[in-house]
Amino acid sequence: MTSSGSHRDEPSTTANEREMLDGWLDYHRSTLAWKCEGLKDEQLRSTPLLPSELSLLGLVRHMAEVERYWFREIMLGADLPELYSTSDDPDGDFHFTDDDSWAESEEVWQTEVELARQATAGRSLDLLSDPGSHHRGEVFSLRWVYHHMIEEYARHNGHADLLREHIDGATGE
Repeated sequence: MTSSGSHRDEPSTTANEREMLDGWLDYHRSTLAWKCEGLKDEQLRSTPLLPSELSLLGLVRHMAEVERYWFREIMLGADLPELYSTSDDPDGDFHFTDDDSWAESEEVWQTEVELARQATAGRSLDLLSDPGSHHRGEVFSLRWVYHHMIEEYARHNGHADLLREHIDGATGE
């Protein structure tokens, strides 16, 4: 994995706030995809940083749930079922079987990314969530959610860097 991996558009340094937030979020989404590029399902399911259950496949599944939760459940108030986690297994996004594939997980993740884009299109960054959409009754602005999502991806992309290096020695920014 080198800098010539998947195409990632560098965020603009002069864009308005919304374009910049979209740019950074898309950059981090692309980075996670890049970290998974070229690996077999077995490698994507591997947990080389024991005792941690972190895996690249788990991170992709986790981010699908996070996209769904923040952009559609919190910001739009949609009542949606969990994708992978359950009350019995709150970390279900990181628990899978040999039947769970990259192709299926990537498709779910990319679908959630597209639905998140649709959920935010044309909405003001000042839009506030309904207090009833969060279990503690907190209210969030769409601006806050964007910042949180960028932080969430950045943190997990750091995990992805370490996982990828342990899986096949590949490194890259």
